[in-house]
Amino acid sequence: MSQINSTRNGCKDVFHAFMVRNATYEGELEIPCIAPETTLPAKLISFSKAISRSDCDAWVHFYEDDVSIERIWNRPLRYLPILKRHKGVISPDFSLYRDMPFAMQSWNIYRSHNVAVWLQDEGVPVIANVRWGDERTYEVCCLGVPKNSTIAVGSHGCIKLLQDRRFFINGLDHVVNTLHPKTIVVYGTTPDSIFGKYKDAGIKILQFDSDYMIAHRKEVSE
Repeated sequence: MSQINSTRNGCKDVFHAFMVRNATYEGELEIPCIAPETTLPAKLISFSKAISRSDCDAWVHFYEDDVSIERIWNRPLRYLPILKRHKGVISPDFSLYRDMPFAMQSWNIYRSHNVAVWLQDEGVPVIANVRWGDERTYEVCCLGVPKNSTIAVGSHGCIKLLQDRRFFINGLDHVVNTLHPKTIVVYGTTPDSIFGKYKDAGIKILQFDSDYMIAHRKEVSE
């Protein structure tokens, strides 16, 4: 389904309609569709670090606290030149807490896709990040995500506690069975108990240590 966003003279674009001016949508919630990306990252850098560093030989990720990444939504044009200097972007990882109302979780999925399709329109390579909360979000988190392609997920902070691990495993199963990805870029650990069956099925698991893992390993070695 396609949609044309009209311009309203004298009205501030508080909904960021300009970012989805060329978008197509999927589902009743009209989640913007992200185009597939074939290029794979060799290195990741957080959005916060990308802003202050000159090293651009990496893909930018948003696996950070919401307070650190809300600015890409609030002032996207300010950060576009920075993102354009890098190899690519993994779409924003706005939080989906299970105690959030479903409307808020759906809104954060929409916002992530909104930013992603806009960056693609601006010529930035983007890999779709897939984030879910509880069962209510398993379907909507897959809307607008390319099938038989590359997706990204964040496992950091999602599998340490048994309850969180259960939701992560069930959600990942739904995502894989729905999207049939060829490659899954993972920010965080990839234990065989969770990812082993996907590897056995021929899915490429491209793992990157989280900043916390890197910092902890450095502390232990010192």
